[in-house]
Amino acid sequence: MFQDVDTQERPDGELSPDAAGGGPASSAAIAEPRPVDSEAVCVPVESAGELRKKIFNLALPSLTEMTLMTLVSMVDMIQVGRLGPWAITSVGLSNQPMFIAMSVFMSLNVGATAVVARSIGAKKPEDAYAAARQALVMASLFGALLAVLGVVFAPSLLRMMGAEADVMEPGTAYLRIVAAGIVFQGAAVSLNASLRGAGDTKTPMSVNIVANLVNVVGNAILINGLLGFPRLEVAGAAWATTFSRLVALVLILQKVFGHKGAIKMSLHDSFRLDFEILRRIFRVGIPAAMEQVVMRSGQMVYARIVASLGTVTYAAHQVALNIEGLSFTPPMSFQTASTTLCGQSLGARNPERAVRCARESQRMALIGAALAGSVLFFFGRYIAWAYTEDPTVISLSANVLKLIALVQPFLASMFVLVGALRGAGDTKWTMCITMAGVWGVRVVVAYILVLKMGLGLYGAWIAMALDMVARSILVELRFRSGHWTKLRV
Repeated sequence: MFQDVDTQERPDGELSPDAAGGGPASSAAIAEPRPVDSEAVCVPVESAGELRKKIFNLALPSLTEMTLMTLVSMVDMIQVGRLGPWAITSVGLSNQPMFIAMSVFMSLNVGATAVVARSIGAKKPEDAYAAARQALVMASLFGALLAVLGVVFAPSLLRMMGAEADVMEPGTAYLRIVAAGIVFQGAAVSLNASLRGAGDTKTPMSVNIVANLVNVVGNAILINGLLGFPRLEVAGAAWATTFSRLVALVLILQKVFGHKGAIKMSLHDSFRLDFEILRRIFRVGIPAAMEQVVMRSGQMVYARIVASLGTVTYAAHQVALNIEGLSFTPPMSFQTASTTLCGQSLGARNPERAVRCARESQRMALIGAALAGSVLFFFGRYIAWAYTEDPTVISLSANVLKLIALVQPFLASMFVLVGALRGAGDTKWTMCITMAGVWGVRVVVAYILVLKMGLGLYGAWIAMALDMVARSILVELRFRSGHWTKLRV
């Protein structure tokens, strides 16, 4: 299933306290730290309405893009799910190693977004273009290496994930095909990250809309063998995913090299490695990459714990995760706005505006969180029914979705404030917070509740919810400290 991993970072459950009751998300009324920058320049103070308009203009294209991507992912899984629980489990387990592989690109994507945003805020567009070129070159090199490793070691990776015999063959085929296309995905999301740092969220939206539609059509044709094509089942979904990623890369390159986006490139530009620019990117990006490795490796261990419950239970887990993706779209869109505006504000030496941008984005995201939580709680069972007719899968999925619906405000708060910290380049702290939440809470609690206390899938999702709450509180505390406004990128 096609995903722009730069924006599809899925911690699979963060949250913030109930919007009406205390906790991190409802604490905006408490006085914020007033960071002082001796180099700050005088700029006009925007009204709250003007600031909300800017946030909304950045968030709306991302919301449109990610909502469509989520719906496409759901349609993909529905198409695969009709083959049986074994097919859902094959795709779900195969995607876990891919998430680990894609975490490598986070060092480029987060670093490029921060450097580009600072350069744009400082009125230095040529520096922004140079950073985008360096990120593209490195993403292409990383992608080629990871593609080879994924193809060669696909069977070993699935065995490590605890795949049962009925999913080994289809899972291996799926993983090899998707891994081969990771070079397309890495290059495309690198360019999208640079564009978003420059404040251009419309170009990634238009490109990913087309690519995801290609993926949906490709799935329908190749999974089921329509229009004279062979029926490839799970392998067909993999081919559709890989082809859609190639389409995305071609379209984004046309935009960038055609000077139709906020980032502009030419074949006459230098694409040689510039170690000074790469140093700036990796200074921010390496902690972000480590954060992703920590999170994805923790999720792999967590998935391994769930997989021990059997193919049917893991299928229910995967269906619930897929449906839960609906709840990520509002906070992720406002995270994009928070990252861009905070980075640009600090580049313009205006830390107070950065704080205002983050808090306004947070408040707007909480509205979306309330709506998303209501959908999961009241309609989760009906959505799960579209994936499969297996009553056990439907029942388990619906019940754990009710649990995760209750923590949606924490999810929204955490996402937006993490975006602010990343825009500022404060990625070391986000790495530490992720390590504490995923490994210190989710993995440990899941191990106890699932393997020691026998609570099954419910225990696993309780662990996920507690992880979300813990990270939301820790991010709130870091944001309140104000230290992130003083960093240099």
